[in-house]
Amino acid sequence: MVAAMMNVDFQNCFFFFILLCFFSLFCYSLFLRKPKVGCDLPPSPWSLPIIGHLHLLLSVLIHKSLHRLSSKYGPLLHLRIFNFPLLVASSASAVYEIHRTHDRIVSSRGLPPIEECLIFGSSSFINAPYGDHWKFTKRLIVTNMLGTQALERSRGVRADELERFYTDLVNKAVKNESVEIFEEAMKLSHSSIYRMIMGKSFPEENGETERVRGLVAEFVSLTKKFVLAKKLGVSLFRKNTMSASHRFDELLDRILQEHEENPDEHHGTEIMRVSMKACRETKRITRSHIKSLFVELFLAGTETSAQAIQWTMAEIVKNPKALVRLREEIDSVVGETRLVQETDLPNLPYLKAVVKEGLRLHPPSPLSVRTFQERCEIEGLCVQEKTTLVINAYAVMRDPDYWEDPDEFKPERFLASSRSEQAEESREQSLKYIPFGSGRRGCPGANLASIFVETAVGTMVQGFDWGIKGREVNMDEAIGGMNLTMAHPLKLTPVVRTSNLLIPSFL
Repeated sequence: MVAAMMNVDFQNCFFFFILLCFFSLFCYSLFLRKPKVGCDLPPSPWSLPIIGHLHLLLSVLIHKSLHRLSSKYGPLLHLRIFNFPLLVASSASAVYEIHRTHDRIVSSRGLPPIEECLIFGSSSFINAPYGDHWKFTKRLIVTNMLGTQALERSRGVRADELERFYTDLVNKAVKNESVEIFEEAMKLSHSSIYRMIMGKSFPEENGETERVRGLVAEFVSLTKKFVLAKKLGVSLFRKNTMSASHRFDELLDRILQEHEENPDEHHGTEIMRVSMKACRETKRITRSHIKSLFVELFLAGTETSAQAIQWTMAEIVKNPKALVRLREEIDSVVGETRLVQETDLPNLPYLKAVVKEGLRLHPPSPLSVRTFQERCEIEGLCVQEKTTLVINAYAVMRDPDYWEDPDEFKPERFLASSRSEQAEESREQSLKYIPFGSGRRGCPGANLASIFVETAVGTMVQGFDWGIKGREVNMDEAIGGMNLTMAHPLKLTPVVRTSNLLIPSFL
């Protein structure tokens, strides 16, 4: 009897031992074994079993954590999260080499779509694979909204909203109220983008304005969490994402229906008219494509611009010499009888330099993510197919090999004294200055974003002195979020500089 029981126990132990061996072999092959690639992988830090380098990416500020790693291991860094490989590029030379030789195969994000979701679904423009549909949609929005000629046609819309922005600040100054710069900048970018797309102002009734702003903020907060989860193959945040998507879908359905019933009420917009016409007359774009595109234009064109305005104003307040020089330039070129306008911008090189320097130090989206569609070699190092590419724009624009005193606010670095120097500087900056992404999937709205930031900052510097509670601005970055945000929103008190500026007619 005892012998029989011992034999059964032995058999059970042997069975569990064999099972454990098979499980260990499976885990090794799935998570730990390095692929046979035929050449060297990029340098890689020490990793943990199973999770790989996940612990290195759980930092509160991932772009800074990756920047520190690249300083130690080099500009090209190989990481592994579970069994998902990543290539991190953190220098201007590495990013240039990737786009020069492999831009085509890194022109897709590689995120599996959620079919019915407006931004992560199959109708998305931002997440669409590089191909005919993506090219058609980009051409549509550049020609009718974001290109040079389209921006010229919509300049009056932005001028109206900039005057409204100035007037709101004047009213706050009269009441001696403090201002959260980000909130005011968000109102400006929201109202401007809405009018450029829809052809009319935000509807004020029934809380529609706040509803749209709330949906945009909710989508932005979900984006980073959802993208990271999808990259890890985990279906998290789907319920929250779909809830926000359905509410935005209902809003846009109502707007599109209003446009179809009363097209004459939507003045000054071409993107709405042309996209609806393409939907009716061709099969290249659907109603779902249009709604996804409009949501993405809101997400890409509002918070990023507002954050850039806030960071730039923070740097200006911190650097009084830059403020004095900038104000002198604006007063000299624009005068004291009217507000700064978009047509003044080519004659305000220091204003443009200040904004560029603010974007260099504080890029709205410090990390951009793509996927290698094919196996390739970069500088003799192997990159496997389906490897996720992470370009650290924050690190690229603080690369000491390309930027003198990279952590210092020095707008003068963007000034050139002659046309030949400007041309040379422009070519050089295209390699190392990438606040709006790089390659063929770089942001098509970069020109519009620059206009938003330059005119808003110019208006605030021209029209007001700014008081701040405390001795200095807190420049700490907020934890989490898709964009680079301030941990402590910039709160200033405006004081009207001059009573000579022309007051908008609607006051």
